[in-house]
Amino acid sequence: MPGKPHPARDDVKARWGEVFGSPPPPYLSVTFMVKALAYDAQCRRHGGLSAVTRKSLARIAEGQPVAEASRGSLKPGAHLVREWNGRTYQVEVTDTGYRIDGRTWSSLTAIAKHITGTNWSGPRFFGLNGRAGDSA
Repeated sequence: MPGKPHPARDDVKARWGEVFGSPPPPYLSVTFMVKALAYDAQCRRHGGLSAVTRKSLARIAEGQPVAEASRGSLKPGAHLVREWNGRTYQVEVTDTGYRIDGRTWSSLTAIAKHITGTNWSGPRFFGLNGRAGDSA
C-alpha cells in the first residue's frame, strides 16, 4: 500500500513459511510476498477461486491455450444468443475464441464490454452462470 512501510523481510519470510509450509523463493520481493499473504488471507476469509476458474487455470498450466481452456464446456460450433437494448447478438464459439459480427474475440468478457460499453462478466452476460440480468 502506498505510504505504508512493509514489515521487515525476515518477518515476511517467517509468515510465508507459516502460511505456505516452506520458505519463499529467494528472488521474491517483500512487496510481492505481502500481496500473496494478503490474498491468501482473503481467500481463507471469503473463499477462493471458483471451481471453474481453478480448472481453467490448471488446463492453462498444462499447456492448453488460454482461449480453449477458458471456454469451459463450450464446444466449437456452439452459439450463444443475447438480446441487449433491442438488438439480438449471436456469438459462435470457435477453436480460437468467440466470433461475432465477423470479428474473433479472445473472451466473452471482451464481447460483453464491447456490446454494453461497461465491465461485465462475459459468462454471466450470456447466461452461462448467474443471471444474465445481473451486472458483474
